[in-house]
Amino acid sequence: MLTRLVLNQRPADLTPAEREVLRAAITEVREYDAQELVTPAHRPLDSSVLLLEGMMARFVEDRRGDRQQMVAVHVPGDFVDLHGYPLKVLDHEIRTLTPVTAAVVPHRKLNVIQQQHPDLALKLWYLTMLDAAMHRQWIFRIGRLRAPARLAHFLCETNARLSIVGLSDGCQFDLPLTQADLGAICGLSAIYVNRVMRQLREQHLVSFHGYRVQIHDLAGLVRLGEFRADYLYFNEDVGRRVTGVPPL
Repeated sequence: MLTRLVLNQRPADLTPAEREVLRAAITEVREYDAQELVTPAHRPLDSSVLLLEGMMARFVEDRRGDRQQMVAVHVPGDFVDLHGYPLKVLDHEIRTLTPVTAAVVPHRKLNVIQQQHPDLALKLWYLTMLDAAMHRQWIFRIGRLRAPARLAHFLCETNARLSIVGLSDGCQFDLPLTQADLGAICGLSAIYVNRVMRQLREQHLVSFHGYRVQIHDLAGLVRLGEFRADYLYFNEDVGRRVTGVPPL
């Protein structure tokens, strides 16, 4: 089912009936290549995108339009631009990182869900609150953690998110980001990221093989990154599995 990963393994998980209502709201499934623009900034929107396969990211562009800052990474099951439903226009753009399959949900269909299925509408709001929680952690990561801890935190977060959608076995996953991308995410230069990656390897925490990440010591990586899964709002057993500590 197209909606099977939405709020998967979270307390606000959708019921089978709600998943069917959401599936019926999908009017189109689209395929995108890697590095393709999906949702432009500053243009009126009349639909939102549910990510089914692949990875996407949000970018904020500078005034000259020649540099972009990555501000979020999205995995399957994410309703990537659901906040565009009330806003009607985004202040950032959304691009693919890998080849992507995405479902299109027109805002007129979301109007119907809001009017006729208030419990489902509340759970969709829950999705946007998860986005906000992750944004807060990205700010915390850059503002309070030292360089190695920043990368460790991001890797723990990504591993946790990919684990619940079947794209990580808990210790290895593909991460289609360059060192420059990781630098932007962690507030570091690409050269410094290379140094930090080497430190994590030398501490036998993580190794990198192209875009493949291999975690050798998850507990150690969690400690270094001061990572807790509470802000991801997983079910308790999932939070314990991806960090060794249950969520709040």
